[in-house]
Amino acid sequence: MRNFIIKTLSTFFYIGYLPLIPGTFASMGGLLIFCLIKGALVPHLFFTLLLIALGFFISGRAERLFGKKDARCIVIDEVGGMLLGLLFIPYDLKLALIAFLLFRIFDALKPYPAGTLQKLKGSLGVMSDDIVAALYTNIVLQFVLRLVSLKAS
Repeated sequence: MRNFIIKTLSTFFYIGYLPLIPGTFASMGGLLIFCLIKGALVPHLFFTLLLIALGFFISGRAERLFGKKDARCIVIDEVGGMLLGLLFIPYDLKLALIAFLLFRIFDALKPYPAGTLQKLKGSLGVMSDDIVAALYTNIVLQFVLRLVSLKAS
């Protein structure tokens, strides 16, 4: 039963088993959560912290179950990362789509220190590169929002 729960959560309810781009679909899952809660801060913060904490708790165990370092089917890191990338961003579908694109680009390119952190063992290696990608996404969006705000005033 424990292995079933770890597999279900780490693959984010089997999205990770999709044959093509499971990380992108998992990021869409995070985007969907953001849209369903309409960016409301308390639920957003709750789901972000929950998924990141769960990811740290189970992704190392999932690696052992799947027998592979950062197995492609482990996607809870993308869901939590997407939500983190959108944290404190106002609810706006255009912004959410920009965040999605930025997050996927940063996750693929693994800018420093993401590439280095991904090499760490266990949950830390699985989760940390997506957290870095999410932080870069959020920083870019916060900068753009402030720049637009300055131009408007």
